[in-house]
Amino acid sequence: MALRLNIITVSTRPGRIGPHVANWFHEAAREHGKFEAVPVDLAEFDLPIFDEPKHPRLAQYEHAHTKNWSESVASGDAFVFVTPEYDYFTPPSLVNAIIYLSKEWAYKPAGIVSYGGVSGGLRGAQTTRLLLTTKKVMPIPEGVPVPLVSQHIAEDKIFRPTEPVAAGAVTMLDELHRWAKALGPMRA
Repeated sequence: MALRLNIITVSTRPGRIGPHVANWFHEAAREHGKFEAVPVDLAEFDLPIFDEPKHPRLAQYEHAHTKNWSESVASGDAFVFVTPEYDYFTPPSLVNAIIYLSKEWAYKPAGIVSYGGVSGGLRGAQTTRLLLTTKKVMPIPEGVPVPLVSQHIAEDKIFRPTEPVAAGAVTMLDELHRWAKALGPMRA
């Protein structure tokens, strides 16, 4: 049975470009062939600011949106976050989504496809890695930064990566697969 890779589109705002980058990465993961690649759009969960009355470590959720999010995260063996950088930081949508849950994240690796201006979202990716460790997620060092992302999305709304970006995706997927296999016994 193939390991499941949840490819999470992080941006939830109107006019977002994250889905275009996520579509490309989903196809790259499918071609890679070592995962069952599953697209997950954070916007579809419509998570309000954390509103559960009990601590996430108890997993006693009262709201349907939390139960749906919990099921999605629990189903993954590994994650890739396709994320912009907002003011040198992790987008609030992702901070909120991570905080909602606890056990569902544990002992799974994560990679980050970050995008933005000249920095390619690297500063936001670093803050995301730090937050993920609090949930016992192993954020791998290999990432895929996409600098000047708007220049790589044509009028047809298809993201076209540069050769280094495409090669970086393969490297990250290889590492994610190694980590997902290695951490498997801890998730059992």
